[in-house]
Amino acid sequence: ERDATKAQVKSAYRKLARKYHPDVSKEAGAEDKFKEVGEAYDVLKDTEKRAAYDQLGNQWQQGQDFRPPPDWDAGFEYSGGGQNTHSSYSDFFESIFGSDFDGAGSQSSGFHGRSQAQDHHARILISLEDSYLGATREIKLQVPQLDANGQVSMKQRSLSLKIPKGVREGQNIRLAGQGMPGQGNSSAGDLYLQIGFTRHNLYQVDGRDVYLDLPIAPWEAALGAKLKVPTPNGVVNLNVPAGSQNGRKLRLKGRGIPANPVGDFFATLKIILPAAETKAAQDIYREMEKQLAFNPRASMGV
Repeated sequence: ERDATKAQVKSAYRKLARKYHPDVSKEAGAEDKFKEVGEAYDVLKDTEKRAAYDQLGNQWQQGQDFRPPPDWDAGFEYSGGGQNTHSSYSDFFESIFGSDFDGAGSQSSGFHGRSQAQDHHARILISLEDSYLGATREIKLQVPQLDANGQVSMKQRSLSLKIPKGVREGQNIRLAGQGMPGQGNSSAGDLYLQIGFTRHNLYQVDGRDVYLDLPIAPWEAALGAKLKVPTPNGVVNLNVPAGSQNGRKLRLKGRGIPANPVGDFFATLKIILPAAETKAAQDIYREMEKQLAFNPRASMGV
């Protein structure tokens, strides 16, 4: 059951491991079952992996491809020091934990019950605007732990975080002494926060560069125009050359993420046709058809 204690999980694993062990079981497919049981136990015996699985595992249905929702792990704090006894996970568990869940804490000494200090890790989401301007934000992290009954629970902690101007997606911010404390007088480990950006309704980010799909009218593309364009740190003017085609990228140098070196900002032109919902608008289109005599398929020979 989902509320099983760690001891109950261990007992269930031992029972199934004996049942399906290839040396003693006569059942068909016993070796595969034995491997599946071992993989499941490798996940459920570890407090952090079990907490992650509990958030997502109940969304999986037998026979379907499972892909974790984007940013499901944001705010999930872990040591990354669990001992993975399998060289690789099945596709299902790999899609949840990724290949580096166990390796992130390779410089530390392991998970619960260790006497030495340990570094912790978490992925957090910030706004693109915070990267442009810098900010101080209150963040909340969920920390998996075992309660007195041996069941997994989540403890929340809040931290004040100074976001440096120009931080990029995938970079880490180190908070000294915010990891797992050691015993006695030893200092605590550090907390590494990996930066991700929340989904933006206007912009896409690629490294240091920022992209915007910019709607323009047909006459602005044909005749050229000077347009006001939003960017994460304010409105700027953009010159659209005459004769611009749909999909053309116009670069605003140095207007991307203010990292070192600074990125660029790209506006991708998207020509939007006015609706022909009135007779007057339809007459304009018919006049354009007559006056321009334009065949966009002429290059195809038709």
